[in-house]
Amino acid sequence: MSAIPDDVIEQVRDAADLVSIIGEYVELRRTGSDYRGPCPFHGGKHRNFAVIPKKQMFYCFVCHEAGDVFTFFMKRLGMEYPTAVREVAGRVGITIPERRSTGPDPREPLFSAVSVAGEWYARRLREADDAKPARRYLEERSFDLAKLLPQGLGFAPKGDEFLKAMEQLGVKADVLMEAGLAVKREDGSLRPRFWNRLLFPIHDLRGRVVGFGGRVLDDAEPKYLNSPDSPVFHKGSLLYNLHHAKHAIRKAERAVVVEGYFDVLRLVEVGTEETVAPLGTSLTPEQALLLKRYSKSVVLLYDNDPAGLRASFRAADVLLHAGLRVLIATPPPREDPDAVALAGGLDAVRDLLDDALDVFDRKLQLLERKGWLGSLSGRRRALDRLLPTLRAVSDGVTRDLYVNRAAEALGISRESVLQELQSARWHAPRPRSEEGGAGEAPPPRRSRLARPERDLLRVMLHEAGWRERIVERLVELQSEENADRQLLLHVGALDAKVVGSEVLDRVAPEERGAVTELLAEPWGDMNVDAMVDGALRKIESRALLTQLRAIDRQITVASEEEKVVLARQKESLSRRIASLDPSYWNVITKRRSRSAR
Repeated sequence: MSAIPDDVIEQVRDAADLVSIIGEYVELRRTGSDYRGPCPFHGGKHRNFAVIPKKQMFYCFVCHEAGDVFTFFMKRLGMEYPTAVREVAGRVGITIPERRSTGPDPREPLFSAVSVAGEWYARRLREADDAKPARRYLEERSFDLAKLLPQGLGFAPKGDEFLKAMEQLGVKADVLMEAGLAVKREDGSLRPRFWNRLLFPIHDLRGRVVGFGGRVLDDAEPKYLNSPDSPVFHKGSLLYNLHHAKHAIRKAERAVVVEGYFDVLRLVEVGTEETVAPLGTSLTPEQALLLKRYSKSVVLLYDNDPAGLRASFRAADVLLHAGLRVLIATPPPREDPDAVALAGGLDAVRDLLDDALDVFDRKLQLLERKGWLGSLSGRRRALDRLLPTLRAVSDGVTRDLYVNRAAEALGISRESVLQELQSARWHAPRPRSEEGGAGEAPPPRRSRLARPERDLLRVMLHEAGWRERIVERLVELQSEENADRQLLLHVGALDAKVVGSEVLDRVAPEERGAVTELLAEPWGDMNVDAMVDGALRKIESRALLTQLRAIDRQITVASEEEKVVLARQKESLSRRIASLDPSYWNVITKRRSRSAR
């Protein structure tokens, strides 16, 4: 039988009238927004079987069978998946295009393993005694477990009971490893990846469980842990709850993006069905394009704190680059979407979403509140904050509007904004993970010491008597606050008796590589005074050069009177830099000679 394209499967699912189709096999009655009837799977007589049209799914609150319209035919009539899709397609009048089959999907064992694991974890949360802390945690957060059951939440216990259960169910160890459900201990034995965690199943667009996000229930780290990338799960290419939300997104003509799993659950609970979330990292370009399939408009509803604002603006730039319209909704100070929805219900959430501002207007609003638009240096800094968003926009009309708005707000010419805009291209921000711990990428290594700092550190390590004098001069001169400076101050504060390998015990682990390398270098008869003086001069001239570049940037947004003052400051700085580093004077004279031609 030929394979069926994913987009056709989605078209068939969207066109299916779930209530009408299931109603041929089950006597359904409307109960609020859902339909209830006796379960056709366990043969119950009470109306514990629910058909939920807005989520395109069914769920039994007794036997916990769940799925979409295709799953119903598979479980009720024993059909294979492609046969079920063709059965539904015939009922809704969609022709399935035929194409040559490439054979069975080699990932099928992985899909099956994750599905079986999801059902086992969900049963554990509902029934097991050791899941009481997880159930209590949900109650403490004011979630009704019965209402969460259709979401498939689960519990991963401590110990190896999960592995034993999977073995009994015929899931092989190598499949567990490849699906990201198990990891190897140091002795080579297997250990469940998820340990004492509340689990949130993550679905692909077909509604298949492909991975999990786990929230720890004690003080262990990391707080949240996702399944690793696998042949069936790619964290940056999926969004939590999109398999359900996509229908509501089309209807609402917008997607609401929040930061976490609980925010999604709460907003869906109160009726904001179009809500999704990234999976523990910053929003990715792939996720942005995924949202674009269903709507051209996105509302970002993140926490109202500095971290939430930074995350929302990073996400906004990614969405703008994908060609989407982006609005920012802001909860009250120190509140998150979960708290707003819990306290005020759907009305409170709607008020927030209705008051959402275009991302560029929101940035300008914050800059104005900081007072940056009232001074020269502030306007320069404000333009720097706006440039990433200006560069991210891919839609020409939107960019033109933003450029005009920036020029108007900053009191500068449109040409000045365009000149700054063309100085660099936009690059997607690197995903920032909220996870950590074993199996995650290590922190970035410290960059190599700059040459002047390297020379000073060599002197401090080999001539300990110079430490105090170097620190005194380093503190007096103008220099940048950075990791190199902090290392010099740290070593400089050590007693002169602390020498050689003893220094390694007194510095941070990330600094030991640089110290070890310099200790190993030969140290002969050096002109220490000249080495120290030259290094300090270079450090100061480098800091002054940074100030000089800042003046060049300020001139872009300065009035004619301000430009005169800045030009004088620039001339003074240039002479000071030349006195510290004569090579700089050669650069200045060459520039002047070229401009004179």
